[in-house]
Amino acid sequence: MEILLLGIYSAIVWLIFIKFKWLPWNIVTQVTVVVIPIVALTVLILYLNVVAPSSADVRVYKYTIPIVSQVRGRVIEVPVEEGNRLVRKGDVLFRVDPTPYQLDVNTLEAQLATAQGQSREIEEQARGAKAKVAESRSAIAAAVSRTGEVSARLGLAQRRVEQFRELAATGAGNRFDLEKAEADVKELSGQFDAARSAEAQARAGEAQAIAAEAQVQQKLGAKVNGEYAQVAQIRAQLANAKWLLGETTTRSPCDCYVVNLQLRPGAFVAGLPLNAVMTLVEADGQVLAMYSQNELQKVEAGNEVEFTLQTLPGRIIKGKVDSIVWAQGLGQIPASGTIPMTGFMAAPPGRYAVKVDIAERDRQLFLAAGAAGHAAIYTDHGHAVHILRKVIMRVGSYLNYLVLKLH
Repeated sequence: MEILLLGIYSAIVWLIFIKFKWLPWNIVTQVTVVVIPIVALTVLILYLNVVAPSSADVRVYKYTIPIVSQVRGRVIEVPVEEGNRLVRKGDVLFRVDPTPYQLDVNTLEAQLATAQGQSREIEEQARGAKAKVAESRSAIAAAVSRTGEVSARLGLAQRRVEQFRELAATGAGNRFDLEKAEADVKELSGQFDAARSAEAQARAGEAQAIAAEAQVQQKLGAKVNGEYAQVAQIRAQLANAKWLLGETTTRSPCDCYVVNLQLRPGAFVAGLPLNAVMTLVEADGQVLAMYSQNELQKVEAGNEVEFTLQTLPGRIIKGKVDSIVWAQGLGQIPASGTIPMTGFMAAPPGRYAVKVDIAERDRQLFLAAGAAGHAAIYTDHGHAVHILRKVIMRVGSYLNYLVLKLH
């Protein structure tokens, strides 16, 4: 751009001083003609670097995702290919033989059904044990009632014996009534002893029923989320087995490109966290332009951005300033027990990264990870000179067509 301006200026000077000779061509005018472009271009470039700063360090960054198998097994299918083929989110990356994991699921499903059946059976036993306890307590109540009844009758019979004995002693009663009353006492005493024995048996039966109920409850165990512990444990194992079965098919977590594909059908994956079998590179990525610290004094979020990449000669990519990353390594003091060293020589001021939000019209472009280029930010100041920076950007973009090497 500077050369173009100098060419236009030279043409004007030629017309004024040589062609039409409107002004004399002497020492004064010659010095003036030389000084004017030097001063003007210097001021223009310095002003342009403030209102439309440029960067020769633009880089496309993309996150990478190492893919590791969650399960062990033999690979039976790898439907993706390495290269410039976009893999959509949810697409299958590879499959591991699911047979052993399906067998684990089938086994645990059978164990779960058995455990549920046993739980229902034990619950029936528990209900039977509770009924037995209730029955034993009813028998105790009946035995206690029988004992009280016989005890009352025995007390009455004993009083009658005493009465008949007193009457017989005075001659007012006969011997037969006394003997009959004594016989009734002996009979009721036997019934009382039998009632006490029945009560003791009923209480023993209650203790046995309570022990049986406690044993059944112990078999049932505690409950977890409304299920017995044994059933809940097998259900958890079954859920884990189904998850492992699902992990035999590994799918893409993003819209990405596959690189470093080392997997082929027949290979064995170990399921180790450090054993990556391929790498995914995200499709979108982000563009960062590095600027010196004093170039960002007028830059604000939302300013128009144009940048070029060497991988796309002749193409001007539009965008806007998303944000300025106001942080760099030189401003970080790591936590340690020593005093930070300043060094014998002051470190040069570092640059800050400007994150670029690509315009909608250019988001479908393929931006290779690591692609480099130039960028310009058009601030809200000095709109009249922005055209100069745009011309410079376009000329530089077409220069990317030149492959400057001699072999």
